[in-house]
Amino acid sequence: MITPILLCGGSGTRLWPLSRKSYPKQFTDVIGEESLFQASARRFTGNGFSDPVVVTGNDFRFIVTEQLDDIGLKAAGIMIEPEGRNTAPAAIASALFAAKANPDTMILLVPSDHAVADPEAFRAAVAKGRVAAEEGQIVTFGIAATRAETGYGWLEAGEATHDGVHALTRFVEKPDAARAEELFGDKRYLWNAGVFLASAQTFIAAFKAHAPEIYAAVEAALEAGHEDLSFTRLDPDLWAQVPEDSIDYAVMEKAENVSVVRFDGHWSDLGGWESVWLESEKDEKGNALSEHTTAFDCENTLLRSETGEIELVGIGLKNTVAVAMRDAVMVADISESQNVKKAVKELKARGAKQAQHFPVDHRPWGWYETLVLADRFQVKRIHVHPGASLSLQSHVHRSEHWIVVAGTAKVTVDDKVQLLTENQSVYIPLGAVHRMENPGKVPMVLIEVQTGSYLGEDDITRYEDKYARGQGAKG
Repeated sequence: MITPILLCGGSGTRLWPLSRKSYPKQFTDVIGEESLFQASARRFTGNGFSDPVVVTGNDFRFIVTEQLDDIGLKAAGIMIEPEGRNTAPAAIASALFAAKANPDTMILLVPSDHAVADPEAFRAAVAKGRVAAEEGQIVTFGIAATRAETGYGWLEAGEATHDGVHALTRFVEKPDAARAEELFGDKRYLWNAGVFLASAQTFIAAFKAHAPEIYAAVEAALEAGHEDLSFTRLDPDLWAQVPEDSIDYAVMEKAENVSVVRFDGHWSDLGGWESVWLESEKDEKGNALSEHTTAFDCENTLLRSETGEIELVGIGLKNTVAVAMRDAVMVADISESQNVKKAVKELKARGAKQAQHFPVDHRPWGWYETLVLADRFQVKRIHVHPGASLSLQSHVHRSEHWIVVAGTAKVTVDDKVQLLTENQSVYIPLGAVHRMENPGKVPMVLIEVQTGSYLGEDDITRYEDKYARGQGAKG
């Protein structure tokens, strides 16, 4: 069995404002009706694949479990990185984790934010590479280039060693435009997809040989880590000492036992809004339009509104991308859309919340969004999953009013427990110990009105929490 390793970190800047640090692109419906993470998990299921191991950050752990559950999948393990250290530490941590469960396992290391139009064809490419991987090779996957791309690294394929498998001659850094044209004209060169297949023991041996400092530091952080609910937490102090590096630089460019499988199917890393436009369905003038958008006399333009509250209209636009959300709008020339990360950096420097924080805050029990925030009061919409509950808590600086608008809420206020249905409400006095639960089988939605001198999410004294979050943790 092959164990898929889904790398699930990232800062989420290149597809801002849809993707942000608090909710990066792999969890969003960029293309299609499910998230990129869900599509990646589903891609490597079925015959020959075991349940995946997911490597992610603390803020995303419950999003991972929720999104897997939504598509009927479960993880063999979810490993929590205290902080991102690039792909090399994540790769060896997952190899060591998988080898603990089965020393002979084969692992497939994949980013969780790529789009593949034909999953079956990619699984067939993996099957071709497995033959070489079983002989001790580290197999990577090269995408047959469809354009002279400067945003990707490239691979040079050498002599064939097996059916569909070639020796890897070298890695090529992201080229300038002239060099990209040269590479595109030579069929030996392929885009680097950043996907690797090998036995866990082969990965471990490669890191011991070529990145011993990373190997030793990661092994120590894993050994000193601990289980937390269904998650494996790497030790934060030891993880902070792990050198930061990519798997390409740390190991693959140094190893001699690396092969490449050519993949001729459609693939994209969706690394920017131009890539999203290329992957989207378009009208006869090259316009990609979402719901709640209208284009007049536009060409080769992407218009995307993420909320029914905003109708986005383009007039006379050419080669433009415009993305509207409830709290931010981004407009750019498509050829300049890679520079959106510079805009995010500027917004962050100015202290704009939109730079990193999504308007919807996801929690293990569901999500909430702020509808109104003003001096001494705040209005939220809160969505609680069936069977979920918030912690038993109290607040020092605010009182709250709850109005149920859908489903049924089980509400605890000090010693009183009651059930509220649609259009019923309850008052939570300042300092009262309270809890909100959804005992039903459908989502529960309520409107919360907070009033007080301080409305921050850290104004929480927590008494009980089924999600094992500490004092002051949000939600």
